[in-house]
Parts: sequence; structure tokens; C-alpha cells
Amino acid sequence: MDDQGYRPDFDPQRWTERDRRFLEPFATNCDGLISVLRNLPPEIVGALCSRASRARGSLLETLLREYIDPIVDGEDRELAAGLEDTIAFLHEHGFRRILDNHRAQRFFARWLSQYGDDSIAQMTGTHAVIWGISQVALKFVEDQRVGLEPIEKSTRYVNFTHRVGGRYLYYTPRPDLERLGLLEDYRAVMDHLFLTYATLLGPFQEWLRENYDEGDGVLEKKAFDTLRGLLPMATLGQVALRGNAQAFEYLLNRTARHPLGELRWLSRALKAELDCEIPSLLLRLSDEKAPAYQEYLSGRHAGVRDLAARLAAPPAAHETASGVRLVESDDDAESRVLAAILFEHSHLGWDEAAAAVERMTDAGRENLMRGYVGERPARWYKVGRALENSYLRFEIVTDIGSYRDLHRHRMMTQHRQPFSTRHGFDMPSELAEAGLAAPYIEAMDRAARLFARLEAEDPGLAQYAVPMAFRVRFQQWQNFRQLFWETELRTISQGHPAYRRIEQEKHRLVLERYPLLARFMLVDMNDYGIARRGTEERIAGKEERILARLRGRGTD
Repeated sequence: MDDQGYRPDFDPQRWTERDRRFLEPFATNCDGLISVLRNLPPEIVGALCSRASRARGSLLETLLREYIDPIVDGEDRELAAGLEDTIAFLHEHGFRRILDNHRAQRFFARWLSQYGDDSIAQMTGTHAVIWGISQVALKFVEDQRVGLEPIEKSTRYVNFTHRVGGRYLYYTPRPDLERLGLLEDYRAVMDHLFLTYATLLGPFQEWLRENYDEGDGVLEKKAFDTLRGLLPMATLGQVALRGNAQAFEYLLNRTARHPLGELRWLSRALKAELDCEIPSLLLRLSDEKAPAYQEYLSGRHAGVRDLAARLAAPPAAHETASGVRLVESDDDAESRVLAAILFEHSHLGWDEAAAAVERMTDAGRENLMRGYVGERPARWYKVGRALENSYLRFEIVTDIGSYRDLHRHRMMTQHRQPFSTRHGFDMPSELAEAGLAAPYIEAMDRAARLFARLEAEDPGLAQYAVPMAFRVRFQQWQNFRQLFWETELRTISQGHPAYRRIEQEKHRLVLERYPLLARFMLVDMNDYGIARRGTEERIAGKEERILARLRGRGTD
């Protein structure tokens, strides 16, 4: 199956021969859209991948300009000479050529590929950088909750007005659109969305300056944050993935025969780069059993989709207000949590612990809970596992941009419906106050018309055309410990207003039903026009103190 036509159609950074010489020892494919990092210390890899959320261009450019060039071009000639020698050594020899005596490869070929001992595939992995993947594909990758640790390019803090090769950064599934005769219409709508974003950015920042007493940097990020609803799900982002070999194998199987060509291309291109570093850990992907498994993963829900289409005809597009419903919960949630506390800290059986809780007074129950949770001065003082003994199901409708942030909470069960324009879109109040609503609404209307045409042919393909301002319905099935973590984190002052309101409403619902548990949650119920962060001076001072401690340990 030839899926090369689904490769994102833009070229990455063009390197000079000097650039390439310094990059090739540290990346498997510095000229491609996907590369696996190698031969780098953990702190550099971690710091580099963490930049994925803010970097405008390729992370390999960040590696070169911020971690290599300052040494090569710096005043410390001894340090520069040491790096030059290392680069020369890696080009001539490379660690794999020296240490690769095939003993480790034979080990994995036998115990993983032949005997199926999956646990050993969790013992090693690598970092992959993907520069150029749509939000549709990115959400599918990030649906894999365990073993992969992604950091993706932010749509809140990065300017999306720049172009590469004269084109805005959005994905075009060319073979499918050409087959449907919609390629030019698709490009026209995508260009219009990005052009509207670019056109509104300047006037909106000016309005913010007139109405908020904040620095230009803060207001710039506020503008990006507000206008991100114009960005379609086709928007190309960058993601850095740290994954163990078992997780990468599953990801490649999930994407190998996916209905979307972009994901099939991703599977093949990522496999090629991973084979440069961990080939023996991915041997099962070439096994004769692999195609049948991949077909199963790609087609296992097809019958359900057909049946659902007959049983539940899709509703016509209509406004569905953003909000939260607590649709399922445990009547005995508080008693279950308290019984778990007693069980853990005694020698009682479960039934005996539960009976003891039932005999307690309200004051006794509160004292038990307070003794377990303790005095928490900050949200990162984590609560204990007893709160995992009862679950809640929330049904949530919110804009897709906010969903992207809540989707990152992987240690719970989340199910979303397809991205669509069926539930209407959120109109930022600040844009309306600034008198800039009309072009925003026009762009949404054009996108909705394109979506309707695409959905009639291919609902999966139609998701690319949906701007992030449109709403999506999803559910969260989470225990109280997960609720504490998510709600406390996502109501902090620098959070996006939309998802702050979602989490605040979840807290109100839980407080009404489970006051004993909810009163121990550290939830910020305030509203903020501008995200509140620590001052640059305070952050810089703290950074210097930390570096001083590291230098005291002999770390440069």
C-alpha cells in the first residue's frame, strides 16, 4: 500500500552542510518530518523535547541553535574543541558501531519476538520528534494513554500566522480530496481560516492594550489564546514522544492500516526511523501475524459504526451549550473512600471496615478524612489511593481547543464523539466586545459548509475541516483521586477560561452531592480576564538559586 501521497506537503528546515554535520550524530533523519534522537544526555533530550509546546520551528533547529551553536561559536575554545572531537568521532565510528555486538539484538529477537515476553519491551525505548502532524492524527496518537509521553505544540502560546514555502501550516489529504473533487474548495476554506486569524491578530492585540494593563508579552499570548478557535483540526503541529518499545509497537500497529491515509503514512515513516535505533524491539511488526492484527485494530469498530448509523441517525446541526453533567455516580462514594482509609490503616476486612464507617458520626467521618488528606498547602501535595475507590461519569460539551487540554489527562477513561460542526461554536466574548465578531463568524460558517460536504462522503475525513471553536461532546469516567488532580490543576489562574469553567462546574456538582470529599479539594473558583503567572523577576531568581545548588554538586 503506497501512502506516500499522504505525507504532509511541506519541506522542513533546509540545512547547510555545516548544520547537517552537527545534527546527523544526534538525529536519525535531519531532513525529514520524523526523526529519532540519539547520542544525547537525558537532560538535553528532556529539555529539548519540552520545547515542543512553544517552538515555532523544528526541534532540530532548536537543538542546533540553542545547544550546539553556543558551544561551537562560544569563547571557551577548549569546550568547543571537545564538541568538535565528539562530532568527528560519532561520524567516523558512532556508539552503535562500537557497542553493537549483536548480543542485545539476539536477546530481544528471542525473548520478545519469538517468546512474546512483552515486559522486556518496557525496559527500553527512545524519543521521537514529529514535525508536521494534524490535530486529528495527533489526538489519535495521544489516545494511547500508557507508555507514550507526548508534548505537543501549543495552540495557545504560539503564533500561527507564519507560512512555510508560502503556505499556511495545515494538512491536506490530497488523494482523498482529489478523488472527491474538493481539493480547491478545501484549500480555500483552510486559507481563509488562517487568513482571518492573521488579519484579526493585530487589531485584537491593540484592543487588548487599550483595555488591559498588562505587558505586550502577556497580551500577545492572550490574543493567540482567544483566536485559536479559528485554527482547523487540519492545523499541523509538532509533537515530541518519549515511548517504550512496547508502546511504539502498539502505536505502529494501530496506525498501519488506519482509514486515514495520514496515519498510515505516519506508521511507515516512524517505523523507518525507529528501526535506526531499536530494530530488534520492533521485529514483530514484520511477523506474518502482524497484518491480521493491524486489520483487526483498524476495522474492529466498523460494524458498530454501521449499526449506530441505523439505530441513531445523526442529528441535524444545532446549538449544544457548553457545560457539564454528572450522569453517573456512586451513592456510597464517601463511605467507600472512608472504608478504604480504614482498611489500609488497620487489620480489618473490607466488610468490617465498611461497617465501622457506617457507625461513625458526621464529625468522626470528617476527622477520618481530614487525618488522611492532611493539611495540603498546594495542589501538588497529592492525595492518597483511597480516593480511587469510587468513580464518577461526567458528560462534557466544550470547544475543541479546550478539549485538547483536558484530553491530556490520560489516567482515566475518556470517550469523545467525532469532531464535527454539529453542536455549534463558541464565540469569544472579547472579540465581540472588540467589534471583530463578523469575520470570525463568517469563517466558522464557511468551515461548517465544507464540513457538511465532506461528511456526506467521509465522516472521518471531514474532521480536518472543523475549527477548534466548534464544540465536541465527550465523557470522563474518573475516580475521586483523578478528579482532585484534574480539577485542581485546570482551575489555576493561568488556565484557559473555557476549561476553567468546565472544571469549576464539576467541582460545584461534586460539592453538592459529596460535600465531605469536595471540601478538601483546592479549587480556584475565581475568574480571570488575563492568565495570572509568576513575575519574570521571581522566576529568574528561583532559577538562579536552583542552578547554584546544581553547581554546588559539581554540575556545570
